[in-house]
Amino acid sequence: MKIALIREEKVPADKRVAFSPEQCVWLLNKYPELQIVVQPSSLRCFKDEEYTKEGIILQEDVSDADVLIGIKEVPKEQLIAGKKYVFFSHTIKKQSHNQELLKTILTKNIQLIDYECLVWENGERILGFGFFAGIVGMHNGFLTYGNRYKNFDLKPAHQCNDYVEMLEQYKNIKIPPIKIAVTGTGRVARGVFEILEKLNIRIVSIQNYLTKTFDEPVFVVLNTSQLYERKDGKPFNREDFHLHPDQYESAFVPFTKVTNLFINAIFWSPKAPRFFTKADMRTPDFKIKVIADITCDINGSVPSTIRDTSIDNPVFGYNPNTEVEEAPYQPQGIDVMAVSNLPNELPRESSIEFGDKLIEYVIEELIGSESNIIERATITKNGQLTKRFEYLSDYIK
Repeated sequence: MKIALIREEKVPADKRVAFSPEQCVWLLNKYPELQIVVQPSSLRCFKDEEYTKEGIILQEDVSDADVLIGIKEVPKEQLIAGKKYVFFSHTIKKQSHNQELLKTILTKNIQLIDYECLVWENGERILGFGFFAGIVGMHNGFLTYGNRYKNFDLKPAHQCNDYVEMLEQYKNIKIPPIKIAVTGTGRVARGVFEILEKLNIRIVSIQNYLTKTFDEPVFVVLNTSQLYERKDGKPFNREDFHLHPDQYESAFVPFTKVTNLFINAIFWSPKAPRFFTKADMRTPDFKIKVIADITCDINGSVPSTIRDTSIDNPVFGYNPNTEVEEAPYQPQGIDVMAVSNLPNELPRESSIEFGDKLIEYVIEELIGSESNIIERATITKNGQLTKRFEYLSDYIK
């Protein structure tokens, strides 16, 4: 099998890659029958010379490869007919901006394997960039808070040489005694906890968070069972919530009255209630002034996330009274950080972690003759939607 690491062509270009040069060497040593080529790129976090130094071949025309592996969506005009592609397609939620992409993939008879759909039998995702999304999202949360109140100054992660340099900055600042609410306990949230733990910020119980004041920064962790409650007053049931989210309502509003910095790092279903409403945000006791929405569902669980933001301009101001966007860091506004490609701020570290998981769990499945994991992640094959994704039929029509 011949694998090609393709150049990221989506604008703005992503710097990440599926395998580092060292990981390519490891794969070639482990699987002698495997070939790996790399399409040249001036923007990739690992330079072309780093690959050639390790003996990896650069190849502009990758039409002879069996599998083409990227990160973000491949522009439809760049797709090569009849090939097998692996990348994040962002189509499984019927995202309108990628409707034509999926149509083209079907027309060109492409087998599309989506990273997001690589799951175990129980539905749990196998890999993702979530950990570094959490790390950078938490850093951006502090950066935004410091800019708003002018009590400390942090450099963005993408302006640092690496993760170590990003962390070094915290030795020179002092986080004020604020309350930080974090939603989620998954891969993204673990990245958030990584930063909080390195800064020795203490976790407190829900009861103490809601009722006590502290002379140090503290945080609370809220999972689904703390975020929602049944409308009929019966105890929360996780399985029932996933089956009937419409029978639940948000239990988050009390936290909006004591929280200074809100870090949203939990998956949200459009069928579930929002954490709070735009009307809630207009009440005098709504205390949150900085939101780092790592999940970044537009008009989703956080109603002030009316658009996503970019690495270069990560924050916008949301005016709860007019419900429109304003310049950030205004007294009447709420500052929203909603960067949709956070791991791209630390591309080398996030690429290496991603590649490690690909090697550990996926590569043998990909180069083998049959695989349930690959089958579950295949959205299109032979010019058709696979059975698992037939629900997208109305989307492509």
